[in-house]
Amino acid sequence: MLLYLLQQETSSTELRTECAVVLGSLAMGTENNVKSLLDCHIIPALLQGLLSPDLKFIEACLRCLRTIFISPVTPEDLLYTDATVISHLMALLSRSRYTQEYICQIFSHCCKGPDHQTILFNHGAVQNIAHLLVSTSYKVRMQALKCFSVLAFENPQVSMTLVNVSVDGELLPQIFVKMLQRDKPIEMQLTSAKCLTSMCRAGAIRTDDSCIVLKTLPCLVRMCSKERLLEERVEGAETLAYLIETDVELQRIASITDHLIVMLADYFKYPSSVSAITDIKRLDHDLKHAHELRQAAFKLYASLGANDEDIRKKIIETENMMDRIVNGLSESSIKVRLAAVRCLHSLSRSVQQLRTSFQDHAVWKPLMKVLQNAPNEILVVASSTLCNLLLEFSPSKEPILESGAIELLCSLTQSENLALRVNGIWALMNMAFQAEQKIKSDILRGLSTEQLFQLLSDSDVNVLMKTLGLLRNLLSTRPHIDHIMSTHGKQIMQAVTLILEGEHNIEVKEQTLCILANIADGTTAKELIMTNDDILQKIKYYMSHSNAKLQLAAMFCISNLIWNEEEGSQERQDKLRDMGIVDILHKLSQSSDPNLCDKAKTALQQYLA
Repeated sequence: MLLYLLQQETSSTELRTECAVVLGSLAMGTENNVKSLLDCHIIPALLQGLLSPDLKFIEACLRCLRTIFISPVTPEDLLYTDATVISHLMALLSRSRYTQEYICQIFSHCCKGPDHQTILFNHGAVQNIAHLLVSTSYKVRMQALKCFSVLAFENPQVSMTLVNVSVDGELLPQIFVKMLQRDKPIEMQLTSAKCLTSMCRAGAIRTDDSCIVLKTLPCLVRMCSKERLLEERVEGAETLAYLIETDVELQRIASITDHLIVMLADYFKYPSSVSAITDIKRLDHDLKHAHELRQAAFKLYASLGANDEDIRKKIIETENMMDRIVNGLSESSIKVRLAAVRCLHSLSRSVQQLRTSFQDHAVWKPLMKVLQNAPNEILVVASSTLCNLLLEFSPSKEPILESGAIELLCSLTQSENLALRVNGIWALMNMAFQAEQKIKSDILRGLSTEQLFQLLSDSDVNVLMKTLGLLRNLLSTRPHIDHIMSTHGKQIMQAVTLILEGEHNIEVKEQTLCILANIADGTTAKELIMTNDDILQKIKYYMSHSNAKLQLAAMFCISNLIWNEEEGSQERQDKLRDMGIVDILHKLSQSSDPNLCDKAKTALQQYLA
């Protein structure tokens, strides 16, 4: 009935305005109320109402639209179904402070992701909203600021534009900095810090700019303190984690600002002990925010510890930190699990910690559990962490192997997801480094020859390089080289030929020639090269290549084949001489490159001995 009256052109404007007000009140009720209104197509009716000449009616329609779009049950895309709606809303921005407040609020709630940002940007959102930042109404300033914070988030195009926009002769970054000051309301400080953070991450503001180092970063650290509300502490920590994520200097500055590392430990203390809580509402509020707080703290610790060894040490020495991470790995909330894994990954970049704290807390156990059936985004970070735990100096390597890691990693190399393929093969490469023969055989068995070829023909160069790295690690130390080549020699030689003939970059070819040099170092494995004229011709070709790295790698092969003290060296030397290798060595001994020159002279001495 109300909707019917609202849409009747014949109804008086007063009546239609009252209908919009009542519908707005209904929308403020339960989510079911909003669902019912959406089912009755309230949005098209209200948008139609915006075409009326009457300002009071327009404001009532906008207020109701605002209430409906704020509801979590309303799909944002409903704002974008008709292209004329956004232009009309932009035009209505100049009508009154209420139209400004409601329209900015609608935009900031309905701007989710790059597609929406682009639509609003192309409709002139930046130019139309910028002057509202100096409005006399606090609500308008605040909603305009929120609009910019969602428009600029992870959006270089918007961020680069904002830097050069000025209002009343003042550039936007300066206006944002003024809004950061301590005397401003907290939500204003936080939102302007988010705008400056997005602009900094997009490269529109330098990380060493004073508005970041002296204003934005300290403001966000203040938001993490005990005095702030739990919601503010969550938002402050998450924004700060994003600001400093990729910049070492900002990580160092943040780590020594206001005892931040210790301050974050407090994020794990919610809900506070039950005896102290008399207020059920408070307990409910604390419980609701407890996992958000833990997630935010893990994220910020991960950013703080991303590069600096001393900061990692401080984080790990914070009370019960390793226990907290281990508990975080098995939390029911997927967001907390992901943040805990990220934090662990960041700390696992430290050689010192891998040897001590990680060992004391048997971190690998919960990590292996996380890897069993996690969603991809967790798998990617958890498998990266596993790569670090499998480095040769890490004491966790043995127990991880015993817990079925080879099988798990081999299955990751078959993933559709590129990052998982890279991590699976990378972890196997680390596992094979200086490993005993049994482990190497288990890896080869687990991977299967088909899968190895699959990886060597992967379109991603990272996968290819890590697979070659794995092969190189498998083919080290003589008995291992001979053993593996006796079982997989034919396939490995095929793979090497395939790559040396393919269109690959210098690094890939160099790595492949180094694998050949390792094979040439075997006792019986050498014969697989010596009896393969095609491969010998390729080595000869690379000795005269224009790239010195490839020449050097080819020379290593030759040196290993002609080394005197080894059985059959005479026959090998003769065969290579007949191929013209000695002539090339003479030429290279005159090279201007000292490495090539030395290597060639050493090789020639084998012929003279």
